[in-house]
This record gives sequence, C-alpha cells and structure tokens, in this order.
Amino acid sequence: MTDIPTLNADPAELAKFSELAYRWWDPDSEFRPLHQINPLRLEWINALAPLEQRKVLDIGCGGGILSDSMARKGAFVTGVDLSTKALKVARLHALEAGTPNIEYREISAEQLAAAQPASFDIVTCMEMLEHVPDPASVVQACADLVKPGGWVFFSTINRNLRSFMSAIVGAEYLLNMIPRGTHEYDKMIRPSELARYARNAGLNLQQTSGLEYNPLTKRYWLSANTSVNYMIATRKI
Repeated sequence: MTDIPTLNADPAELAKFSELAYRWWDPDSEFRPLHQINPLRLEWINALAPLEQRKVLDIGCGGGILSDSMARKGAFVTGVDLSTKALKVARLHALEAGTPNIEYREISAEQLAAAQPASFDIVTCMEMLEHVPDPASVVQACADLVKPGGWVFFSTINRNLRSFMSAIVGAEYLLNMIPRGTHEYDKMIRPSELARYARNAGLNLQQTSGLEYNPLTKRYWLSANTSVNYMIATRKI
C-alpha cells in the first residue's frame, strides 16, 4: 500500500492568500509586484528552457499569473495550488482570456509527484518555498515530477539583514507594496540552502539570477545580486 504524502502546507498561509484571491489579476492590487516581475522571470525561464510545445508544471500557481503567460508562450501548462479560491480565479481568468493549453488542479506537489513522477519537461516553483513548512520536501517533489534532463526553476527570498530590511520592513511596512505579514524572516531561504536542497534531490544548479527593485523609479531588473530576491535554474541529473 502506497503511503499518502503528508500535506506540506501552512493553513495560515493558505488563508492569507485566499482572502486576497479575488485581487490576483488586478495589476494595481497587492499582487502588483508579481505582475511587474512576471515578464522578467518569464523571459529568463524561456531563454534557458524554451517553453513552446513543452509540458510545464507551475507549482504554487496562485491565480495563474506565470502559468497563463507560459501557456501563451506555447507551453502545455498545468498549474497546481492548495488555495481553492485562488484556483477559481485562475480558471475564470483562463476562460475569460481564452488562454489555450492550460489546466489548474488543487493538489500538493508531493501528492502529484506520487501520482505522476517524471511527467513534465519543465517545472516552476516561484515565490512559494518561503511559505511552506518544509521547502526541501517541495524541492524533492519538483525533482521527482520533472523528466530526466528536464529543467526546474525556483524563486524565493534570501535570509539576511538586507532582505529583512528590504522585503519585510521596506516592502510591507514602509512602501506598503504587499500586505504586512506576507513574509516571515525565519522562513526565508539562503541560496546555499536552496542549492543544497536541489543537490540532495538530484538537481544540478545551472544558473542563478538576482531580482532587484528601485523604489524611486519603481523598476525591477535582473542582476547578479542575490542578496534579496533571487531565482535558480536547475536540471535533473
């Protein structure tokens, strides 16, 4: 008999994002930063692993901002999340926008990995790891879900004084860019820690990129600076 994976989710985190679900596709809402950075992360992913005609899984898809854009690049996208309300918003947007080749499922990464191992060409897990109790478990599930030689992309927030001042004090309390309490310092993940999770899961680190923001110009850009927001690209051995 196969063991059912324990649900790797924080009910408080799910409730927090569910309350805001109806605002996912409002570019001037609390999700404005995601709308602004999405073109950057989309093009970074597509440059390393061209999305067209690829089978792609977006873990922690929320309202579907990245999932939708990857489908419009020609990928066959499955978005998964544990927030019922966010998925309803994602499905409604896909229906209204006529987004092709996209489906959304309410299932955890671990549960899906047990049911469909080695099923995807590309797996993305963006802005999620810092919100779950066991990020290493999600990384392992991502590795299990991707085909040998396939790509897995992660993004999260570093854990240091600068990230605390920028992502929590600045973004949440001074600039009011995102709701207060969105991030918890202890859940932030250093690049070295994420790299270790990836190696232990059988993923080879290919590239790292920082994501920076200027509050005066309100502009985001990619750089080599991973001290706050960063992304890593890995491939399955």
